[in-house]
Amino acid sequence: MSLKVSKAIEILKKDDLLVSDSVSDENLEVTSISYDSRKDQTNGIFFCKGNQFKAEYLDQAIKNGAKIYVSEKEYSQDIDRIIVKDASKALALLSSEFYGNPQNDLYIVAFTGTKGKTTTSYFTYDILNSAYPKKVALFSTVDRIVGPKPSDEFKSDLTTPESLELFHDMRTAVDNGMKYLVMEVSSQAYKKNRVYGLKFNIGGFLNITPDHIGPNEHPTYADYLNCKKQLMVNSKINIINRQTNDYDTVYAAAKQTSPDKDIYRFAKNEVGDTDFSIRNKESNLNDSVFTYTAESDKAEDLQDHGEYTYELGLVGDFNELNAGAAITAAKIMGIDNSVIADSLKKAFVPGRMEHINTKNHGTIFVDYAHNYASMNALLSFLKREYPDSKIKVVVGSPGDKGVDRRSGFAKVLTELADSAILTTDDPGFEDPAKICKEIDDQIDHEKVEVKTVLDRQEAIREMIESSNNDDIVVLAAKGNDAYQKTKGIDVPYPSDPVVAKKILKDIEG
Repeated sequence: MSLKVSKAIEILKKDDLLVSDSVSDENLEVTSISYDSRKDQTNGIFFCKGNQFKAEYLDQAIKNGAKIYVSEKEYSQDIDRIIVKDASKALALLSSEFYGNPQNDLYIVAFTGTKGKTTTSYFTYDILNSAYPKKVALFSTVDRIVGPKPSDEFKSDLTTPESLELFHDMRTAVDNGMKYLVMEVSSQAYKKNRVYGLKFNIGGFLNITPDHIGPNEHPTYADYLNCKKQLMVNSKINIINRQTNDYDTVYAAAKQTSPDKDIYRFAKNEVGDTDFSIRNKESNLNDSVFTYTAESDKAEDLQDHGEYTYELGLVGDFNELNAGAAITAAKIMGIDNSVIADSLKKAFVPGRMEHINTKNHGTIFVDYAHNYASMNALLSFLKREYPDSKIKVVVGSPGDKGVDRRSGFAKVLTELADSAILTTDDPGFEDPAKICKEIDDQIDHEKVEVKTVLDRQEAIREMIESSNNDDIVVLAAKGNDAYQKTKGIDVPYPSDPVVAKKILKDIEG
């Protein structure tokens, strides 16, 4: 991979990002690109970006071989430099060019939403992978799959990676023969320009509720919504949950770049001006059965019959909307209904409604539900399915972000839980005891029994050991996450399912 400096300048000029340049040789062809000064920069272009950037990082990059740097202000005059209006946007555009614009060789389906992105992405990935074996890549919160071999699958550390890693992984996927990509797009991806300049074949908007609001994420809900809706603006074909909050704003965003014929709306039950309706026929602790009905002429054009019935292998009727988005995307792509039905019947998403049976310590569910809306949907479903059981929850809230989740957890635990153990979940630079206390202080202790155990593995052990066969134990908010983000370090953590299974082996044999 390489990038000619003259081409870089041309791209930045075209996007009105270039402020000035001081380049001794525009014919220089850089062969590495980075924003991490600790890495080898031989014959490379280095990006000075981020609020925490320091001049000494550039000095280190120069020592490691950088030939030119891109920045929003001038630092060193010892090497060539390009000054830009926005370094993060420049990084996205030049990373794309450096890796040969791999997005042009992929059909990209993307989803955004406060909840359900990962589940919907997995549903879609499984459907496409059944239709086009060994041709589908996946970029999700849980996994990144860039090829057909086991070695091409690895754990994610961000919902949507930095633009440099994003285009690197796209390049790898294309080189490995991938033709399709399913990905999650977070609000932070637009806030931090990780997907700047990227266009999507299909973009799906699942829902939005207040979340990720705070000094380190989005300053206001309006900012959060504005970032979320950008996926609609940047997608050729749009899929929208007709029942999402701020639907009119989201639909208007889609209309900016897509005609009405390329905007598909779906909804649970009967809602006006929707294209597809989803109706639950049956749900239990093994699966759910629902109908998917065409309600408009353009919807009928996508399927041979007006109505299909699907069986969803993932527990929880609230997942039917996620399945609806995946079905709509698959039908837009012309995938046969039998493939869709078979894939959904076998659906499995790591850390999402993962069901663990025990001999005499109740039924355990592991789920990523990490805010009021998703936790409410999860616990409400379990209350309906287990009306005579006690709902017992182990949960924590992250540090440095999503502060409003703490009051949300307190509210939903008060409304729907019988007991809870508050614990650690990615505390960052905050004190996990303080986070737990903020949640605990807002819980009505007359309605729910609460205690705090900061060691997450011990919290899970205590909850399982104290449960009997009629209880429902919910390990919430972390899912299959294999790290605890603590003081800037990703500390390895076995993951909730692994911890629970080990504890059960210890106490039940």
